[in-house]
Amino acid sequence: MIRTGIAGWIDKSLIESGKFYPQGCTSAEERLVFYASQFPMVEVDSTYYGMPSKHNAELWVERTPPDFKFDVKSFSLFTQHPTKAKSMPAAIREGLPKELVESNKNFYLDKAPPDVVDESWEWFRDALEPLREAGKLGAVFFQFPPWFFPSTRSLAYLEQVQERMFGFPIAIEFRKRDWLDDSHAEGTLDFLRRRGIPYVAVDTPQGFDSALPPVARVTSPDLAIVRFHGRNRETWDQKGAPPSVRFRYLYSDEELAEWVPKVKELAGEAAEVHAVMNNNYSDYSVRNAKRLAELLEEQPQAEVNAASPELFRDL
Repeated sequence: MIRTGIAGWIDKSLIESGKFYPQGCTSAEERLVFYASQFPMVEVDSTYYGMPSKHNAELWVERTPPDFKFDVKSFSLFTQHPTKAKSMPAAIREGLPKELVESNKNFYLDKAPPDVVDESWEWFRDALEPLREAGKLGAVFFQFPPWFFPSTRSLAYLEQVQERMFGFPIAIEFRKRDWLDDSHAEGTLDFLRRRGIPYVAVDTPQGFDSALPPVARVTSPDLAIVRFHGRNRETWDQKGAPPSVRFRYLYSDEELAEWVPKVKELAGEAAEVHAVMNNNYSDYSVRNAKRLAELLEEQPQAEVNAASPELFRDL
């Protein structure tokens, strides 16, 4: 099964465009119900900026069809991104050093007390349990920053992440090109394959240290994921730019068509494929997600079978 969707059904730019949600569709419930009538999956990005709540997950289950899937982005702390105390639940915040709470400065995982880290993981898992129990959790994906580079220590942390999320499907996205360079690519993919962790393939503007090549490889028989971040070279590495600036890009049919055989090849090896549009500006993401779904339907399987294997295997 191939599912197409977008990152963030309540994206501010999408809502303000007025080009997707029907007139009068203004509540969180109405938007999710309408979105789920148009696409079979969605990515939840709000969980990166703040801890999710179990109540919200229960509402998501209630408001979507039985076969709908949610991919949930990991909370920032777990992917070694800077995190603010106010983004954590009050009950967990109490365990942080007083100066961190009062100043609300960014802090990192290695600066958090071990008991706070343990409690944070427990909260995160518990909040996602309704999705997992309902069979609606596609994967919890962990997007690591450019400063998370290939090393024994990094691999050990990936193992720890999988152990912390035992019983929950996870997927990994890197933002350091070294993970797929000539020295590390096969080792990286083999590590994920042995652990049964899906590698998140990406489409990004090339030529940046934080932009990985568009390699599509299956490392889990259950799931493969492709995230489309747009190809806006001018804003990709712009510090402090909001998503609507960094990912402002509308894919052409020709650019989407490049991925059709790759996505179908993934679908030939994994039980399910999620193709997620993260080009968040106006209605660009929903337009491209719908068009990619159409292109996937249009291309005969025979054409995919005849494609050169190098299209999917070159690193």
